[in-house]
Amino acid sequence: MRKVTLIKLQATAMLKLLLLFTFIAITTVVRSSEMPGPQKLTVAAIDWCPQICSSKDRPGYVIEIIKEVFSGEKYQLQIDYFPWSRAIRNVTSGQYDALLSPAKKEAPHLVYPLKAVGSQRMCFFVKESSNWKYEGAESLKGVSIGIATDTSIEELNGYMSKHPEQFQFQPYHERFVKQNALKLLKGRMDTFIFTLNTTQHTLKNENLDGKVKNAGCTSKASIYMAFTPNLSKQTLINGGVAYFDKRMSKLTKEGTIEKILKKYKIE
Repeated sequence: MRKVTLIKLQATAMLKLLLLFTFIAITTVVRSSEMPGPQKLTVAAIDWCPQICSSKDRPGYVIEIIKEVFSGEKYQLQIDYFPWSRAIRNVTSGQYDALLSPAKKEAPHLVYPLKAVGSQRMCFFVKESSNWKYEGAESLKGVSIGIATDTSIEELNGYMSKHPEQFQFQPYHERFVKQNALKLLKGRMDTFIFTLNTTQHTLKNENLDGKVKNAGCTSKASIYMAFTPNLSKQTLINGGVAYFDKRMSKLTKEGTIEKILKKYKIE
C-alpha cells in the first residue's frame, strides 16, 4: 500500500514539474512575441569623405549622424558601400532600404524625410594657371566639363540637358576626384565639377591642392537619408521616416548634431 502511495506521489510531482516547465516555455514564447528584436535597415552608401568615409575612426559626419539617430533598440543599421549609380539602383528596386546621401534632384523618385543630414555645394575646379571662372551658365559656353553620372548640379541641370556634348560623364567612385584632377592637369578637359568638401579633402590628401583650384560654385543643396519607394516595404519605410524625423529634431535641440559637425569642421 505504501509503495502504491509513493508511486502516486512521485507521479503527481512529475506532473506538477511538467506543467511548470510547460508554463515557463509558454511564457517565454509570449514574451518573445511581445518584445520583437530590432528591425534591420539596410543602407546603400558611397565613399564620399568627409561626409561618408571608409575609416572606422572617422566614418564621416553623415554616418555619425545616422548612427546616432538609430542608436536605440528599435532599428539595426547595415551599411554597405557601392559606386553612386549602383547605390541609387539598389534603393530604387528595394534591394536596400535607404540611400546616403542624395540631394533631392539626384534621385527625386525616392522617399524623403523632412529633415536633412547636411548640405552640399557643387563647385568647378580648374588647374592653378587657368583664368577661367564660373559666373553663371553663360560662362560655360565652349568649356569641356568633367562630371559624375547621376549627380545634380542644381540650377545648371537644364544647361547640362541641352548641352550634353560639353560634359564628360564618369561613374562616381572613390577615385573620381583624383582621376578628374589628373585629366585637368593633362589638358583633357577645361574644368570638372563636384562637391566642394569632398574635392578639397581629396586634393589635400593627394597633394594636388596647390595644382588645382576652385573656380566658382552653384547654389547649396540639402542632402538626405532617402528611402526606397518599393511598396512591399511601405510599412517599414513609413516607420523609419517618422522615427528619423523625430530623432533628428531631438538630437538637434540637444546640440548633438552640432557637435558632430564641429568635429568635422562643417558649419
